[in-house]
Amino acid sequence: MAAWFFAFVLLLCGDISFVVCGKCPCEDPSLCDTISRPPGNEFLMFSTKSNDWRKYDWGKVTTIALFRPWDDELMCEAHKRGVRVVLAANFPTEKLSSKETRTKWVKNLTSEALARHADGVNIDIESPIPKRSREVTLLTKLVNETATAFRASFKNAQISFDVAWSPNCVDGRCYDAEALSQVVDFLVVMAYDEQSQIKTGDCVAKANSPLKQTKAAMEDYLSLGIRREKLVLGLPWYGYDYPCLELVDNRICKIKHVPFRGVNCSDAAGRQIEYAEIMDLSISRASSGPQKDEDSESYFFNYEDSVGGKHQVWFDNPDSLKMKYDFAAKENLTGIAIWNADLLDYSDIPRAMLETKKMWDALHH
Repeated sequence: MAAWFFAFVLLLCGDISFVVCGKCPCEDPSLCDTISRPPGNEFLMFSTKSNDWRKYDWGKVTTIALFRPWDDELMCEAHKRGVRVVLAANFPTEKLSSKETRTKWVKNLTSEALARHADGVNIDIESPIPKRSREVTLLTKLVNETATAFRASFKNAQISFDVAWSPNCVDGRCYDAEALSQVVDFLVVMAYDEQSQIKTGDCVAKANSPLKQTKAAMEDYLSLGIRREKLVLGLPWYGYDYPCLELVDNRICKIKHVPFRGVNCSDAAGRQIEYAEIMDLSISRASSGPQKDEDSESYFFNYEDSVGGKHQVWFDNPDSLKMKYDFAAKENLTGIAIWNADLLDYSDIPRAMLETKKMWDALHH
């Protein structure tokens, strides 16, 4: 689409009561209609790469949140399959106090959704907000203003908001999760990066999404009075690669102290690593096969890099993820979200095809 035409479309869509914006890019114009799907049984897939969607197991997808430039071709194909495609959005929390900035942001976001024929928005704000500060209320106000604008502009708009793995001010994000749950269709509880603040114990490599910790945190959300149908459990298709300062008994990987938001030890000492790369490393460099950590119900292995440095990789595989999928189903949560669907190996290598199929096959609810 030519840049001038897109600018013209946005101008027309500046009035959020204007519903039909821009020419439909699909062969069948009806595919630009928003998807109508009853609530519940959600499989939200975050997407970050441009072509992997062609090999998704579409029977396991209900919503795709685009954390990358908009993709008309994906939208047309998804709508053909009854799958929603939503925008991803962020807002600078330091500007929450500006009503003018909030209003402009909501108006522009709604206009873009209309112009793109999107089905809604996934709001991902992860900046710290102090507990009991004015910004806590203003954040809820912003999300409510967004939801109101979207629902007034087109039918079946889906509004979701991503929250930390725990409601207890994780990473300084002291949001009012219960109030947020009242104004969105559902919250995505991001049950990963759970070692962003290692507050107790030694500074060592740990699981990205430990089962007991995830279960306890979800109970904390429920104890706030948030309804189960308002919660989607977000899970990782990635892990962490930690360089070890010392590897004790091939089991305990002592890591560098890297502060994060007031805590001395964090997973920032490692790097996020895609499941595809994890599988390659486990075959090409691991000193032994992946081992299961019974306490976290997660997996790890050790390897040596090209200069002799020791590393420990922590990750989830179909077995450990299935336990969390089962937990979500048992708790009657409204579904699962995956960060992210593009972290698998979608090549035609037989091993990769099998590994990718196993990851998708484990998904159920």
